[in-house]
This record gives sequence, C-alpha cells and structure tokens, in this order.
Amino acid sequence: MRRNAAAILILCALALAACGTAPATPESSPSPTTLAGQVARLSDEDLAGQVLMPYAYGQDATKVSAGAAKANQKLAGVTTPAELVTKLRLGGVILVGFEAGDPTAQDTANIDDPAQVRKFTAGLQAAAAKLPAGTPLLIGTDQEYGVVTRVKSGVTLLPSAMALGAANQPELTEAAWRAAGTELAAMGINVDFAPDADVQGASSVIGSRSFGSDSKLVAEQAAAAVRGLQAAGVAATLKHFPGHGRPAADSHGDLPQLQQTRQELTEIDLPPFQAGIAAGVQLVMSGHLDVRSIDPGMPASFSAKVLEGVLRQQLGFDGVVVTDALNMAPAERWPAGEAAVRALQAGNDLLLMPPDPVAAYNGILTALKNGKLSRDRLRASVTRILTLKRAVTDDDQPGLDVLAGQEHQSAVAAAASAAVTQLRGACGAPLVTGAVSVTAAKGRDASRDRLVKALQAQGVRVEQSTPAADAQVVHLVGYGDTAGDLNPKATITVAMDTPYVLTKSASPVLLATYSSSPLSLEALAKVLAGKAKAEGRSPVAVNGLPKSSCG
Repeated sequence: MRRNAAAILILCALALAACGTAPATPESSPSPTTLAGQVARLSDEDLAGQVLMPYAYGQDATKVSAGAAKANQKLAGVTTPAELVTKLRLGGVILVGFEAGDPTAQDTANIDDPAQVRKFTAGLQAAAAKLPAGTPLLIGTDQEYGVVTRVKSGVTLLPSAMALGAANQPELTEAAWRAAGTELAAMGINVDFAPDADVQGASSVIGSRSFGSDSKLVAEQAAAAVRGLQAAGVAATLKHFPGHGRPAADSHGDLPQLQQTRQELTEIDLPPFQAGIAAGVQLVMSGHLDVRSIDPGMPASFSAKVLEGVLRQQLGFDGVVVTDALNMAPAERWPAGEAAVRALQAGNDLLLMPPDPVAAYNGILTALKNGKLSRDRLRASVTRILTLKRAVTDDDQPGLDVLAGQEHQSAVAAAASAAVTQLRGACGAPLVTGAVSVTAAKGRDASRDRLVKALQAQGVRVEQSTPAADAQVVHLVGYGDTAGDLNPKATITVAMDTPYVLTKSASPVLLATYSSSPLSLEALAKVLAGKAKAEGRSPVAVNGLPKSSCG
C-alpha cells in the first residue's frame, strides 16, 4: 500500500463531503486546526477506536490457525486480526514477537519474518481502509535491537543502545537508525517504540537497552536515533518517561519507585527526553513509574501532574503520548475499561495493549456518554494521532529488497566496530596468536558459532573439537549471565551485554561488545585478530575497571 495514497485516504474520509468533490493535494492539505474540525465530525465509536493499539493473534490479517482464532475469540470475540480492526474501529495494532530471555515477553507473537510482516500489515491496512473513518493504521513494534528485537531474521540488526553509547558517535547512530527505519517501513511498520531514553543507574532492569549512565551522552544518542528513524518515515518513540534507568523494580511486574528529587529528575533523567523532543520526536511513551517527587503512589502513565505538568508544559511536547503496555501489572490495578479512561484523562493519547480491548473500547464510550470523559479531550488525542498518521504515510513504501542490503550493513557495521571496548589488557597488538578455542555461557551456542566463523574469516585458526592445551580460550557471556557463567580458563572474556559481569572475571584480557548481533561479533573478530582497534569506551562504570584500557 503506497503511503502517500494512505495519507490522501485520511483527508478524504474525514471530509464532510465525498472525496470526489475536492481531492486533497499536498498544497491544499488542511492545517492541524482544520483537521481538528474534521475530527469533531467523527462518531464516538470512531473516536474510541482511534486511541486503541491492541495486539491480535495470528500472522495474517484474514487467515489464522485454529489456535490463533480461539485466542482472538477469547481476547475480543473475533476470529482474525482484520475482524478486530473492524469491530473496534482501531487506530493502531502492535506487532509482537518474543524469545526466551526477552525482558519484555508477553503471551503472543504475530511476527515471523519480513515477508510475512509486510503481507500482514498490508492486510491490516486493507481492513482499516473500509472503516468509517477510513484512516490508515498506526502499526507499531518494539524494535530496539539488542535484547528487545522483534524482527530478528532477514533484516540488518543494529547493536544494542549501550553499544552505540560506547561508540559515542552520534553520526554513526543516526546512519544506523536510518537504515533500520527504512527496513521497518519496507515491512509496513510505521511506529517504532524506540529509542530508550532512560539514563542507566544502579538498576539492572533496563541495562543495555540504555545508551549509558551519562545524561549528556544518552541525550545525544537518543536525539540521533530519533533523527535517523524519522528521516526514514518511521515515527520514533522516547521511553520510558520520565526515566526507568534507576529504580530497582521492573514495571512489568511491579510499580517501581523513582526516589529522585525534582531537581535530580530535571538534571539527569529529563535531558534525553528534551533532546529527543528538540529533534522532533513524534511519540513519547509514559512509564509505569511512581515518581515520588511529583505524584507519589500514582503511576506516571496515569498522572496528569507528570504528563500534562512535566511532559507537555515543562518540556513542551506536543506530539502523541502513548502508554506503556496496559497489560502490565501497575496498569491492571483498575479494570480495563476504567484504566483506559484514566489513562486518557491523565494525558495519554494512544492506549497500548489493553488486556481487554473490548472493555477498553466500551469503557471509553460509556465515559463519553456519562460525562466522565470529555469529547474535547478525546478529540484532542485523535487530532494528534491523525496528524501523526499523515506524517508517517507521506512517502512511498520501500520494497523488501532494501532489507539487509550492503549500504545498510556497512552503516551499521561502522557503529558496531566503533563500540568494541577493551577494559583490561595491553592494546596495539593482535589479542589472539596461534590456535584459539571459543567457549560460551549456556544458551549462547549461536553467538559462539558466529564468532568462530568470523574469526576464521579473519585468518584465525579456531580449534573446536579437542583444542590444544596451549590454545587461547575466548569466552562469551551475555544478557543475564553472572559470575557462575564465566570460564576460569579463559584468557579473553567478552561481555555481549552490560559489562558489569567482567568485574568478576580473572581473564587477563576483557572486552565488551554490549551486543551479540552478527555485525558486533564480526567487529569483535577483527579486534581479536589485530585487524581493528578497540575504540569504544564503556558508557557505564564497571567496578575496578577503566572505561577503556586503551587510553
């Protein structure tokens, strides 16, 4: 579906008269004020649907397995994702896909591979085009890269945010994210719930999803990611407002408390959001976070003091505010219908993954009828949503031939290479000489195999079956690994996620890639073979280790 045609659909469908009387053109497109007037003509049912972005079971809009059909019936009394779009007059749908160990895991997956995603999104858009509002869908996903990556095959995989922070070259970050945005657009995804603007603190909850612990660095990196994504026509989302980097609890299962003073929030946690807003970010995600210095006891995602007072008034954000998933524990303290209304009243525009989308939809309609929710308030949200839709349906959709192309691979490889960090050991000479044996923590066989091939491509002799006694051992650890996952025989230990575990290693050489992506492991192989320098600097402090042992 051509995205410029979808943009015209918005304008035509919202007009009072038939589209044939005065087709919209780029020169005559209505201003936001005119658009608001057109939104005022939408029915309550259309308004309620436009602010919802649930998930659906199945990997096709109209043809799903028996199991997916049964799950959709339980979710919303429909059989297919297309029927869900039609029944609730949806404004958006989220695509999800999970693997073991994903810290954001849910109970459904509707992503397989890029071709499936493109066909699926086209089918969803076809269903949306038949609705009374006639507007294209916002189709979102969490493609952060690193440990939170939804589409894992057939695309150019960026290293984690923390790797980009270690490289600390915003121009490389922007180029990498532009490549990522182009590939998302090719699959029909027009909203990415990334980048993560959280400043990493002592908490391990966000970890390598953050660019680092320095507010200025995170701000520069977040702004660069926003520019890159949105240059490709995909809306970026800063999360998790006002910052999830320091509380110890995980908001998927608890309500974390932010104990920072208002001044600490302003000086440390808010600058990345300010920088992203200055870069033109189109969405901000409200976090399920108890901001004690502003509205104690109330999740920020349900707090007008946080969303209207800080995000809108203090920071001047005028784009779309989207909730973090409403099927997370802090949001489920209220029934789905009540939670939807409360979230809108607090200042959210888009309601993500309500656990009962029908109850959320009906709750909004009931609140409109009994006056608990102002139509003007809901119309303001829908106006912002439709303005966003026009922005992300402006250009032609790229073909799938752009996926994993050489230009994209080169742009991302440059960032991955600049991220490799040496935290212990002498620099300047090849780190491996002679035979090498590669070991890895449990469950990291795929990473080990990738590194073996990458080392062999660099001319390194890798002994896999029964390595010689004098073979150097390179050991890989990753997300969630602890001291018990280290190899005491390793001469080189590599952290493919946060580098904190390295402080427990006795290896004479310590490296960090912060990521297990193929391009990160290729960059590691070049450093090990002496074909490239470890130029990165750890963007977080690791006890007893420098940010780089290479000066």
